[in-house]
Amino acid sequence: MPDSKRFLHPEAIRRITRLDLRARHIVEGFLSGMHRSPYFGQSVEFLQHREYVPGDDLRHVDWKVWARQDRLVVKQFEEDTNLRCTMVVDVSHSMQYGNGPLNKFEYAATIAASLSYLVLQQQDAVGCITFDEKIRMRVPIRSKRNHIHSVIDSLDTQSPSDKTDMYAVLREVAETVPRRGMIMLISDLLGDTEGTIKGLKLLRQRGHDILVFHVLDDDELDFEFNGAMRFDGLESDDFLNCNPRALREGYLAALNEFLTDVRRQCASNVVDYALIRTSDPLDAVLAKYLSRRLGHHRS
Repeated sequence: MPDSKRFLHPEAIRRITRLDLRARHIVEGFLSGMHRSPYFGQSVEFLQHREYVPGDDLRHVDWKVWARQDRLVVKQFEEDTNLRCTMVVDVSHSMQYGNGPLNKFEYAATIAASLSYLVLQQQDAVGCITFDEKIRMRVPIRSKRNHIHSVIDSLDTQSPSDKTDMYAVLREVAETVPRRGMIMLISDLLGDTEGTIKGLKLLRQRGHDILVFHVLDDDELDFEFNGAMRFDGLESDDFLNCNPRALREGYLAALNEFLTDVRRQCASNVVDYALIRTSDPLDAVLAKYLSRRLGHHRS
């Protein structure tokens, strides 16, 4: 069997320029190469089995049969209430940075498109919100499979601009997404961390299930620059001329403090958090979603 991770790597994904085809490629590649996982296999009452066919609701797959027999079958049982997911995607100017195959915004848009495609394949409902200092575009929550085109269009027409006001945005999300559901925040989280956590708390108070995909470039996480350089602010006019090697130790210490604080705050507020590198294969993101989707009972 070909190595599915190779086909899910950002270098391969970058070659697919259309976002709708990219999302389909990622989801179908992930499902075809999915390995055994402790997240799957929960027992439910069912009426009968039948063979899995592409497009079937993943909630109905009998993962125990797959683990024992290495074949996919679907459990048919009483229909339950569909999940409502909202993608909340950062399109602020800092998301423009990237030194790999995909910059942060391109990677974030690919995550949102792929997860939306997967949600609709599960016969659940999805919507999309893009934001910087304020909400830029809003796609309503729908469950029809052709709704993916509306989500893709909202992401395809965006280009990173302006600063981030996370609290104002998340407060508006809380006020305008009245029914409880799953909120997926996809952002570099650069800005006011206190405001971000305050906004996430508000969403939790409204009963939403939250996943945070914290997208950062390898350069931001490793800071492996050499030689005299000039760093320009993406969301300000500030710049810094320096020898990055002299700053690396202090930068990494500050970064670690920032990441530790975000993780701790998310954990204490029952918010699922995943740090994602733009060099990571996309299957890690889909697995994180499925672990949350299939491993927890919906309220």
